[in-house]
Amino acid sequence: MEGLLALSRGVDRLNEIIGKWVSWLILVSILVSAGNAIIRKVFNISSNAWLELQWYLFGAAFMLAAAYTLKQNEHIRIDIVYGMWSRRVQHWIDLIGHLFFLMPFVLLMVYMFVPYTLHSFRSGEVSTNAGGLIIWPAKAILLVGFFLLALQGVSEIIKKIAIMRGEMDDPNPFVSVHEQAELEGKALADEVRS
Repeated sequence: MEGLLALSRGVDRLNEIIGKWVSWLILVSILVSAGNAIIRKVFNISSNAWLELQWYLFGAAFMLAAAYTLKQNEHIRIDIVYGMWSRRVQHWIDLIGHLFFLMPFVLLMVYMFVPYTLHSFRSGEVSTNAGGLIIWPAKAILLVGFFLLALQGVSEIIKKIAIMRGEMDDPNPFVSVHEQAELEGKALADEVRS
């Protein structure tokens, strides 16, 4: 299990670096968008390439940070239902969700995007918009994003199994709704007493 946990730590580190790095793409996307708008209004010049560039940048930030979001345990779930269960049940829900929902989907997407991206690259596919950009980098971003998400899915599965076996501490302790209410009640009672 130690070898698998080392692999998990490596994947976590990779996605942490990428996730923090691509956050800057949002700022660049905003600057490109603002610059394009100013140039269009002031000089009455427009370019589809600049519009597509901001879409590429935002798409890259979203796709390449998806694995980091999963690593940070910030992905979407129904916390109101999830929070009603004990932490052990939550681990089982996460494990089953990763194994039977996340992994089949991301592996299918990687499988589908490989030929899709290669075909676009080999054909030199270009945007149908006048003055648009080449398409394959955007498709490659999708492929890399799903690949990173698949790696992070494997990492999360390894960590869930290790946590459930007692071989590592829970890095994301989630307090149930009932536990949160008890903690708030105790804090309020302590405050009233003092």
